[in-house]
Amino acid sequence: MLNLIKDRIIFLNRKTKQFIAAVIDLIIIFFSFILTGLLDSSQYLDISSMNDYLRILLFSFICIFIFHLNGIYLSILRYINLLTLLNLIKGFFVSLILISFLLLVEITLRGDDFFLIFNYRDSIFIIFPILLSLTSLLILRIFANFFFSIKSGKNVVIYGAGSAGIQLANALLSSKEMDPLYFIDKDEDLHNSFVAGIRVLKPSKLRKIILSKSIDEVLIAMPSLSRNKLGLLLKEIEELAVKVRILPGVTEIAQGKVSISSLKEIDYADLLGRVEASPDENLIGRNIKNKVILITGAGGSIGSEITRQVAKNKPNKVIILDSNEYALFSIQNEISKNFPEINLFPVLASIKNKSRITEVCKVFSVQTIYHAAAYKHVPIVEENPFEAVSNNIFGTKICAESAIEAKVETFVLISTDKAVRPTNIMGATKRFAELILQSLATKSETKMTMVRFGNVIGSSGSAIPLFQKQIKEGGPVTVTHPEVIRYFMSIPEAAELVIQAGAMGEGGDVFVLDMGEPVKIAELAKRLINLSGMELIEKDNPEGDIAINYTGLRPGEKLYEELLIGDEVNSTDHKRILKAKEKFLTHEELNKYLYLLEEAEKEGDIKSLKEILEEAIEGFTPEKEIVDVLHLQRK
Repeated sequence: MLNLIKDRIIFLNRKTKQFIAAVIDLIIIFFSFILTGLLDSSQYLDISSMNDYLRILLFSFICIFIFHLNGIYLSILRYINLLTLLNLIKGFFVSLILISFLLLVEITLRGDDFFLIFNYRDSIFIIFPILLSLTSLLILRIFANFFFSIKSGKNVVIYGAGSAGIQLANALLSSKEMDPLYFIDKDEDLHNSFVAGIRVLKPSKLRKIILSKSIDEVLIAMPSLSRNKLGLLLKEIEELAVKVRILPGVTEIAQGKVSISSLKEIDYADLLGRVEASPDENLIGRNIKNKVILITGAGGSIGSEITRQVAKNKPNKVIILDSNEYALFSIQNEISKNFPEINLFPVLASIKNKSRITEVCKVFSVQTIYHAAAYKHVPIVEENPFEAVSNNIFGTKICAESAIEAKVETFVLISTDKAVRPTNIMGATKRFAELILQSLATKSETKMTMVRFGNVIGSSGSAIPLFQKQIKEGGPVTVTHPEVIRYFMSIPEAAELVIQAGAMGEGGDVFVLDMGEPVKIAELAKRLINLSGMELIEKDNPEGDIAINYTGLRPGEKLYEELLIGDEVNSTDHKRILKAKEKFLTHEELNKYLYLLEEAEKEGDIKSLKEILEEAIEGFTPEKEIVDVLHLQRK
């Protein structure tokens, strides 16, 4: 019966509930005055006529009106906090002053001496009903909070009791999704105090309350925290196997727009704790500002981010080129929406079409090319080697030669760490593409620049988004080998550094990005599992939630990647960009290998392809068996 009454009241509309609360308050205040008058009358609280009742009713309405102005009825009873109760006390205090003022006016209008007529005893019997009403309403609200409180089943802790944390707590309290039980904060002055009616505890208490209070999530509400410090904080929390979400956006906090929807899952970059270097604006703008830019592979992960970075830096025109129609449409739509002032031209074309690429460069008078178009998925390329040769090698040659013919100022090739002593066809074709540019740079006015880096977080085909998908599906998480390590950086940082490295190029330069410390993929998977609120299934914890399955290295995959072929590397004006000096082929050698590759491609001769690449590329150690899936079907 009680639950039925409770549910019916809870699901009334807000206006009706506010009206009911105001009526109940009015009744309590009215009868507090009546009760006081009946117990012991004073000159101005003598219940003997209708006028006295009307006066008490007026006093009661004054209190309700003050409460309304003070926003007391905007508070939800089942989520009241200390601030709500303080507002109530404030409302009574203001009411007391106003009622006393009205009594003073009444006495003055009658010509009586206030100090002779309104004695100490009378003042007590004006203050007493106010105090009685206040006490009654406070008790009523505490009881209502206890009676109507609905737990969503999801208990949360907010890490950070600052402005962002308070806004988030208020957003949670006005919804039914989560119940914030505690704040966690490192500020010792706040420990064991109450902020927004929620107790603040020190970080060392987090483990205890997660275990004792069945905490479902930890919400980090510190948007100004540096990525490095956030990474350290996540390391502290992850061993507790509780789901973590983060409140991003200092701008949202400043505008007071914090909501539950503002919370986001752990970003891959947050896990790494990598501090991104501030861009050099002179380098960023050197090849972009007021220039005509062509981005090949503009619909891909890196190509699309380079397009965004270019659009922000006031180019004259931007030509986005891709052979994937939907990818091209997507990036065109995004840039047109976010940068409507940009002269944007989408070109649907293959980089293997020489006449088309040359025409684009000449018609638009292109000044800078960022060549991001490539096949890069190692296992797929391993089974389609001649497509990689056609696209990554001959496609790059076509784009570079078209740039020279059209007198393009700068050509920047997006390369990879897999080009260093490659063990797969993808890496070998990317290294061969570098060799083409290094050779062409010796006789070209177009500055040929190569930028080599490792994995970018969240790119298409990246392992980490796959891990998150597998965790959401309940696992298992698949990792190729327990000892595999990789370098990582975010896509925006990689794109920024590519643009800056390209601006430093003088011709034939191989730039290497500082990727920081390599990361063990298996450890990254474990961290993602823990920060998703799950426990890893292992020998010591067979009752865990998600297992990691090791599937073995894929064809052409290495345990670790390198960024340098030789030992000769120099620093540059940018602390995150290094310059490598590496051997390259003469024109005669390059042309010989290109001819041999064309012949091998015509014949579909995989054995010859492997031998040519082994001879041309320093340190190439291919898989013993390279199988072209099409060639296999022909057999």
